Amino acid sequence: MTRLLILLLALVLQSGSARAGAYEDILAGAEHNQIDVVVSLLQLGLDPNTATPDGTTLLMTAARNGNLQMVDELLKRRANHLIRNKYGDTALMVATLAGHLAVVKRLLEMGGPQENRDGWTPLHYAAFGGHVEIARYLLSKGAGINTPAPNSQTALMLAAAGGHLDLVKLLVGMHANMNVSDRKGRTALQIAQSRGHQAIVDYMTLFLLEKKSPCLGN
Repeated sequence: MTRLLILLLALVLQSGSARAGAYEDILAGAEHNQIDVVVSLLQLGLDPNTATPDGTTLLMTAARNGNLQMVDELLKRRANHLIRNKYGDTALMVATLAGHLAVVKRLLEMGGPQENRDGWTPLHYAAFGGHVEIARYLLSKGAGINTPAPNSQTALMLAAAGGHLDLVKLLVGMHANMNVSDRKGRTALQIAQSRGHQAIVDYMTLFLLEKKSPCLGN
């Protein structure tokens, strides 16, 4: 972006209507991965924590889009990664749900609470979305594999409900509790059965049989 354009933007920002336009422009810039627009407007004084009416900050938008470069630019300008939108989610939670591992790693490095205000954790979101590598990374960082979500379901139950076989295999292989029940009294296996995810049903049934009778695995 040229110095002339930056100067013109500075002049435009002097009016109230123009400030409203700049607000819309920076949100649109984040949404459409236009780093030059976002950085230029930040240099002109816009708040790095600018957010939509529902509380979605620029950082959350960049995280949801998997735009690590924009995430880094915003963090460099002291964007607050702990801000929550009206749903209680932080940028980390949004990145996890969208399946962007590189962004998840960067935001996890920043520290702070690793759940939303209702008690959902990144591992729950990874399980719900079927994001195997993110789940693997979160578990390597100490995520609670059997922690129940607010709906009483564990990561294994959420993965089973979504039909995410590879994620079910990961969680079972890391000793997720297959016997715990949700508030409706259903185990992960029963949830998979109710959703018609036969591959998961077959895998979990065989695993349980082999666990009870190790000789079956020979």
